[in-house]
Amino acid sequence: SNLSASCWSRLHPVNMLNSYSMKFCHSKALTSPYPGSHIERSHVPEDKVGWLTEWKDYNPVEYTAKSVLAGPSWADPQINDEGFSPKFNERDGEVERKSLNGLYVVKNGRPRNPAGRTGLTGRGLLGRWGPNHAADPVVTRWKRDGSGNKVAHPVTGKNILQFVAIKRRDCGEWAIPGGMVDPGEKITATLKREFGEEALNSLQKSPEEKAKLEKQLHKLFSQEHFVVYRGYVDDPRNTDNAWMETEAVNYHDETGETMDNLPLEAGDDAGVAKWVDISEKLELYASHSYFIKLVAEKRGAHWSEDPGSECHE
Repeated sequence: SNLSASCWSRLHPVNMLNSYSMKFCHSKALTSPYPGSHIERSHVPEDKVGWLTEWKDYNPVEYTAKSVLAGPSWADPQINDEGFSPKFNERDGEVERKSLNGLYVVKNGRPRNPAGRTGLTGRGLLGRWGPNHAADPVVTRWKRDGSGNKVAHPVTGKNILQFVAIKRRDCGEWAIPGGMVDPGEKITATLKREFGEEALNSLQKSPEEKAKLEKQLHKLFSQEHFVVYRGYVDDPRNTDNAWMETEAVNYHDETGETMDNLPLEAGDDAGVAKWVDISEKLELYASHSYFIKLVAEKRGAHWSEDPGSECHE
C-alpha cells in the first residue's frame, strides 16, 4: 500500500490479536543525524515517503556502521559478498528473514523498508538486511499506597499502572527492557532473557543468585500474558534496506507479590532500571509509548490523551 504522508495505518492479521489497528508515524526513521554518527539523511518530504510515489531524483545517503562491517556474529555480510545469498521473506537457516507484516519487496538484491523511504540506504547500525527482530517484555503491576491499596488517578479515577523501565545507555531515553532475538531463539526465551539482563543485571549474578532469579522469572513469565503488538517499529536506526520489528508482550503481576521479590538492577545496555507510572506524559524510545498505551487500555488503567492527537510519536 502507498503509505500516505508521515502517518500510516493498516490492519493486518498479526496486529488484530486485540482488535487494534496498527497506526504509526514514520518519523523517528527520518531523523538526523543517524544515531552514533554525524551522517545526515537525505531529506524525504512527507508526500514522498511511500514507495509508490514516483521520485526519480531520490538520492539517499549510503551508510553502514563500522561495527556492522567488522562482521560480528549478529550481522550479515555485505549484499555483494561472495557466498552470501540470503533467502528474503523466509526462514534462512537459523535467521528469520520473514517480516511480521507480510511480504516485503526486494529490489536490486536489497530488501525495501515496508514503511517507505528513510533517506538512508545500507544497514546503519542494524545487523540484518531486511527485518531485524526484537522482543519487548512489558512487565506491569498496580501502583499501591503504603497500606497496599491500589492508587487511582485523581482526574480519571482509574487505577495507575506501573511498568519496569530502563534508561538506555546509548541515547539516554527511557525504554522497555527488550532486545534482539538471537538466531534460532524462541520469542518467549528472548523476552525472559532480555528482561533478566537489562532490568535485573542477571549477567553479573553468582550461580546461586542466577538460579534464584530464574525461578522467580519463570513464575512471572509463565503466567497469563497477552501480545500487545507484533510488527514494524518506527526506530531511528531504520534505513531503506534494514528495519526493526518487534513483538511486545505484557506480563502483568496482579497482586504485586512476584515482582516485590525481584530487585531491579540495571545491567547490560541499561543505565538505570525502575518502576515508572504509566501516563500519557511518558516520552519513550522508538514506538514504546504506543505499546504502553495499548497495555493501559487493555488493563483498564489510567491514560488520558488529547483526542485530537492522531499519531503517537
